[in-house]
Amino acid sequence: MSGSPIGKAALVLAFVVSILLPIYQLSFPPEGDIKAERGIEQSPDLGSYGSGSVERAPEGALQSMELNRTMVLSYSEYVVEKGDTIGDIAKKFGLNQDTLLSVNNIKNSRLIQIGQKLSIPNQDGILYTVKSGDSLAAVSEKYSVDSEIVKTINGLADDTILTGNKLFLPGARMSQIDVQEINGDLFSWPVRGYISSGYGYRISPFTGARQFHSGLDIAAPQGTPVKAAMYGRVVDTGYDTNSGNYIIIAHHGGYKTLYAHLDVIRVKPGTAVKTGDRIGDVGSTGLSTGSHLHFSVYKYGVTVNPRLLMR
Repeated sequence: MSGSPIGKAALVLAFVVSILLPIYQLSFPPEGDIKAERGIEQSPDLGSYGSGSVERAPEGALQSMELNRTMVLSYSEYVVEKGDTIGDIAKKFGLNQDTLLSVNNIKNSRLIQIGQKLSIPNQDGILYTVKSGDSLAAVSEKYSVDSEIVKTINGLADDTILTGNKLFLPGARMSQIDVQEINGDLFSWPVRGYISSGYGYRISPFTGARQFHSGLDIAAPQGTPVKAAMYGRVVDTGYDTNSGNYIIIAHHGGYKTLYAHLDVIRVKPGTAVKTGDRIGDVGSTGLSTGSHLHFSVYKYGVTVNPRLLMR
């Protein structure tokens, strides 16, 4: 038979099959192997969890991987554009405002400039400057951050922290008072009117000499309501020859506000007030050239420019 034409054809066919069959098997593996390979391709980030099957990594493992990513602190750079505010930039990167304020040491967000470069961390948190007597445990507790995470993210070998060093505290927040102060929206206007004399050096309308003016003079008609510029507690009221009828209110964060030259005082020491509560009326008592409110802001006993802190 092998000598016949049919026999020769059979031998040729067998030879061809022996050549093509291994190639076919390599090109088209069994269905189970196809699924396994697809499983690897669909899970490129799962490491050993993705090899050989379509099973996904356990939820705990994925959470651990996400935690590991947040334990690595990295920064990118952003250049301030026209119309940008700190709030807009923070929102763009999914961060809190205080993160950008702290990391970039911004003291007045109204003064950021077009073209200014800002550091953008990959996660929320604040930069803390270590003070004398600080311990890692105390700082972590104060800002409600796990001390082990602080050590890891800052590359600390142990609990030792040095005065003057900066620590990134992941998830920590600035106080609301500090954020409002930096953003210039800490105080409301205490009266409707216009600024007749600003904060800083001026020529005295009484002596003609150059002297420092410790607040804002806001001109308004006599009897115009004067309102608390921020919530707090009245700590003093009275009269003196310079300020006339006055009120002093203490606030959080070491702030106090003074309202002077009042026609009428409507609160007493010890009274708790809310922002916008009426506390008195505009007048021209004391050393005054006309009806107005003298408004001063003190932080820990030192005057600051009220205009920089007002909405």
